[in-house]
Amino acid sequence: MEVHAALEIAVAESAAARGISTPNPPVGAVILAADGTVVGRGATARAGGPHAEVVALAQAGAQARGGTAVVTLEPCDHTGRTGPCTQALIAAGVSRVVYAAADPNPIAAGGAGTLHAAGVHVRFLDLEPWPLTEWLFRQRHGRPMVTVKLAATVDGRIAAPDGTSQWITGPAARARAHAERAALDAIIVGTGTVAADDPALTARRPDGSIYPHQPHRIVLGERELSASARVLSGPGRVSVVRSHSPNEALAAAGEAVNVQVEGGSQVIGAFLAADLVDRVQAYIAPVLLGAGLPALTIPGVGTLTDATRLHLADVERIGDDVLLTLLRSR
Repeated sequence: MEVHAALEIAVAESAAARGISTPNPPVGAVILAADGTVVGRGATARAGGPHAEVVALAQAGAQARGGTAVVTLEPCDHTGRTGPCTQALIAAGVSRVVYAAADPNPIAAGGAGTLHAAGVHVRFLDLEPWPLTEWLFRQRHGRPMVTVKLAATVDGRIAAPDGTSQWITGPAARARAHAERAALDAIIVGTGTVAADDPALTARRPDGSIYPHQPHRIVLGERELSASARVLSGPGRVSVVRSHSPNEALAAAGEAVNVQVEGGSQVIGAFLAADLVDRVQAYIAPVLLGAGLPALTIPGVGTLTDATRLHLADVERIGDDVLLTLLRSR
């Protein structure tokens, strides 16, 4: 198999580790035997568990000797909760290692040099596979990558004048949003959203079953919550932050690398005003309301020059809805 085809498999493996491997990076690895056959693949497990290379090498066994390891991130070169992946690769007898992205973490970096010194041929592709985006952002900026998620009508409403909001988007878009929740470290909402909608904020499949991984649910605000609020029960961690500060909400998220803000409009506006929004995922439904609750309210915006400008990264049709992915330049 050609290296770039193997890298595609490694990227798919790494995607399954998002939200699970934190604070470690969601890495994927593929082992090719000497004849190019895929003999092992894997992704980084939960913290304290094996890294992607070790999982893939275990599958490959003796067939790894003389073969190639294709990894989404430079193999680590330090001993933490587990041993260095460089030594595992050397011990397995692989002859070549191809990695997509360099490791910016000074504690773990240096794997390429160690492998080269051991006689392993090393190739650096200088790519950043998308499942690593959020982890790499945290390494560079010292905080989680923050995504705002919206589900709105074409005219920017998230609820009708009477407060009804279920359902603006269709079932396919809702299923996609829940699948993304299952890859998040944390979700943030305001106490107003909890009072108005009583969301569970769990990641659920279309049949109602719960995904294995659940994000840390963080409720921001000073309004008292009902003891029966659904967000306070169910699987996963819950934190209530008695403040209006976005920074305090992010502090509650701990070592999270990807955090999603889901509402309400004032909480989203506060994150925008604090320049803490890095990505927007807007699910736009083919619905017109003409009145109702706006998707967000940003304090201090009085003219077009005060607007937040974003880069359109992707447009995807999901059923009858459209998902816009917008990025903030950093």
